[in-house]
Amino acid sequence: MQEFFMDYGLWLLIALLVVIGLVFLLSGKGKSAVAEDPAPVAPPVAAEPIVEPVVAPLVATPDPVPVAEPVIAEPVVVEPVIEEAPAPAPVVEPTPAPIPASPAVAAPADGADDLLKLKGVGPKLGALLTELGVTRYAQIAGWSDSDIAAIDAKLGNFKGRPVRDQWIDQAKYLAAGDIAGFEAKYGKI
Repeated sequence: MQEFFMDYGLWLLIALLVVIGLVFLLSGKGKSAVAEDPAPVAPPVAAEPIVEPVVAPLVATPDPVPVAEPVIAEPVVVEPVIEEAPAPAPVVEPTPAPIPASPAVAAPADGADDLLKLKGVGPKLGALLTELGVTRYAQIAGWSDSDIAAIDAKLGNFKGRPVRDQWIDQAKYLAAGDIAGFEAKYGKI
């Protein structure tokens, strides 16, 4: 018998606790249902004598009091005041030399493209690319694997983005001016 309790004692204790818990829960439900069932009984009311109400005689009032007519206010149009914010002071930071990895990376002399149109390029990354000398879609479209490695090494927290976001393919569409093809593959600009 002692071996039985040694082997199954813990399980017997758990089963006993479960049975006690069930009894407790079921006994609590029964008491609350019984306590809520009986309807409140009103105490017996003693008969009181009926008293007739006293009616006061009507008194004539002099002239009725004039009632003021409501005043309707006209709506007031308020024009918003727009103040111009002062222009932020330009931040002067030393710019590193552009990366001359290959001719595809060298920046052309004419204007820069809006690199923010590339999916995955935000304001910070766009500024970083501009600092690295990347300003045109044609540059990105002409990158080789060694160019990607050279740029990727300098992107810091944005490392891996050129390959993951497919910048070269996006740049080929935008450099060619194929906005419809770009939007069909990558979504609205």
